[in-house]
Amino acid sequence: MSGAINYLSCGLLWIALLFRLPDLRRHWSEPSLRAIIAVLGFASMCFLLGAPPTVALINSVTGTPNLAAPLTYAAITAYSASSLVLIACWRGGPSIRRTARNWICSYAGVLIGIAVLFAVGNPAEERRTDFDIYYATTPWVAEMVVLYLLAHLTAATVSAVWSLRWAREPEVRRRPWLRASLLTIGTGTALSTGYSISKLAAIAARWSGQDWVTVGTSVSSLCAGLGALLTVAGFLLPMAGHHLSAWADFVRLAPLDALLDPVLEDRALRVERPRSPLLWGTWRRSTILNGLHEIEVFFDKALYEQVHDAELKRLRETGGAGGPDPEDGAHGRAVASAWAVTITAAARRSAQPSAGPFGDTAPLPLPRDPKALVQIADAVKRSERRARCLAAGPARAGSL
Repeated sequence: MSGAINYLSCGLLWIALLFRLPDLRRHWSEPSLRAIIAVLGFASMCFLLGAPPTVALINSVTGTPNLAAPLTYAAITAYSASSLVLIACWRGGPSIRRTARNWICSYAGVLIGIAVLFAVGNPAEERRTDFDIYYATTPWVAEMVVLYLLAHLTAATVSAVWSLRWAREPEVRRRPWLRASLLTIGTGTALSTGYSISKLAAIAARWSGQDWVTVGTSVSSLCAGLGALLTVAGFLLPMAGHHLSAWADFVRLAPLDALLDPVLEDRALRVERPRSPLLWGTWRRSTILNGLHEIEVFFDKALYEQVHDAELKRLRETGGAGGPDPEDGAHGRAVASAWAVTITAAARRSAQPSAGPFGDTAPLPLPRDPKALVQIADAVKRSERRARCLAAGPARAGSL
């Protein structure tokens, strides 16, 4: 892999790392967040240290021939360990701390072994691209190379098996972003095994007197690059999914926000929108909840129940709620429609100076669940569209 590709990959990983560092300052105690920061950091170091220009610079500045080799191997080993720890954190369970500690201690031992074997072996002739193969028959150095390759192969294999097996579990299938993340990680780590396997094959060939330098350099570099990028992309998918979902919620909540806008403006409840688009979904939900809290005394429970029962009956008769469980779908849509009508009536009632709250019945619980708010916003949008169609003519209204 050329130096340009190494540096480009390193730069992309640094960009992802910069996006996650603010979260680390706010949630330092979260183990999975610390692990993803370690994955991004060590993955970027693997690309940076493995670039031929960086190898030449390290060897030249330190005056130690081939010092870049054990540093690169150490970065690969640390990346392997952090990947295993991150998957263990995601999986959770009572033994998470023990599992993470065992992996960290095991790979710390590998790091010590790399340092000791390099010092004892003392490879004197500089090799910038084929160090593994060239020194495959050199005492102690060969053992160092095989040690880090076996450690990497173990981590990649375990990560691939864990990820692909976990992606098939029923609870994961219901979480599409997590499942996509695990499948991507599994594919990337499975591809990363090609790095260790090709290197070990080239070393074995050298032991038997054959020359497989291309396998140990070009093939292994290709597997390492593609595998690492896929793996890191898989680790970042849940974060990307969270932000994309928040942005989608921001857009879908717009009808409910517009419905409550007169209340928010009249009572100075609308706060300034944050600069970062990543926070707009949270901002809009908070704004909507402020408006709902202000008009909740005007919620008409009788109206809610009337609309809910009528909508549920209509959906059952027309089969308007499909999906794996039509009954649950019909109930959820009926609840959202009932809330849309109730909130609309409450917003209008709150604008009337002489209107008083509904105090004769038990109050309706304020809807706070983000998913429920999105469903209510969708129902508001449907009711507005139905109203426009009614104004345009009964034929169009009947098609909704």
